[in-house]
Formats: sequence, C-alpha cells, structure tokens
Amino acid sequence: MAPASPSRPDRTTPRDRPLSAILIRAAAGRPQQGWLLAGPRIIPVALGRGGIRTDKREGDGGTPRGVFHPVRLWWRADRHPRPRTFLPVQPIRPDDAWSEDPAQRHYNQPIKLGADAAGDRLTREDHLYDFIIEIDHNTRPRIPGRGSAVFLHLAREAFAPTAGCVGMTRTAMLRLLERIGPATRISIG
Repeated sequence: MAPASPSRPDRTTPRDRPLSAILIRAAAGRPQQGWLLAGPRIIPVALGRGGIRTDKREGDGGTPRGVFHPVRLWWRADRHPRPRTFLPVQPIRPDDAWSEDPAQRHYNQPIKLGADAAGDRLTREDHLYDFIIEIDHNTRPRIPGRGSAVFLHLAREAFAPTAGCVGMTRTAMLRLLERIGPATRISIG
C-alpha cells in the first residue's frame, strides 16, 4: 500500500482496526454489576454473582480477575445476521455445548452433544447466548476446577448477575464486536 500523499490524506480511522484493550471493572458498592470501557465507550455490564475473583473456582459464580484475549465469536445464525467483527466467527448449531465437568477430558472446551445428552448447550431458549465472545480463561493450561465457560454474552433483564460471565445489552454487544479482535486485551478487575 502506497503512503498517503498530501493531496490524498490517509482515510484510515480507529474504527478500521480493533481496540488494543478493553477494561472491565466492578461498580462501586455493586460487585455484581460494573462497567466495560472500550475506547471512548462506557458500557454497563452484569458480572458474576460472586463478583470479580482472583481465585476463580468452578461453580463459585465469580468473574475471573486477569488479562484475557477473545478467541472467537459464537452466534445464533438462526436468530441474527452475522455481525461485523474482527474475530473469527462460529455459528452455533443445535449440538454445540460446553464442557463444565472438571472430570471430563474436554473440560472448558466446546463439545458436541447428541439429541438425548444432557449438558450446557449453547442453543438456549432465552437470548443470553445469541452472541458469545469466547475468551481464553483457563485454557493454557486447562486446570480442572479453575472455571469454565467464561464468556462475554448478553445480559439478563435489569443486569441480573451471571454465573461468572460478563453480560451486556444486545446493542452494546454489537458495538463492541465491531471494535474487538483476537489481539484485544480484556483486563478484568
């Protein structure tokens, strides 16, 4: 690509590339709710019922403290058009699920479930998982019991607490997706 000439300025804007970092913090006096700072945007979010935790454990309801990166976007193609994003995109299929059992070999990884099998399916009747940003929490190495299925996803009504994820409105999610990429640092805490 040729450098911009004085008569033709470079038209690249910050929106043409992903954010380098986003920050997620708990709200003062409300550990189950907080704020996501993405460039100039401040987005209200729901956090885990256990608040932000340094010592995240499976089932504690805590949102893990740390620095993470987005892995991919999972989305309900049967409900929404493909959103704009810098992330790799995976449509959610009826047999897609997530392993949350520390005793399973595929703990904290996506799995496929047969029609009669029980498990945490990504296809839900509600809309919480219509858009899921998978992050690299507890992935390298995966340690049984240190937490699984920690996502950025849609929030419940009135920003009710999550099971350890970060929830936001659909509008906020779509705006965030336009600005997030695999190299974006997600700092929680």
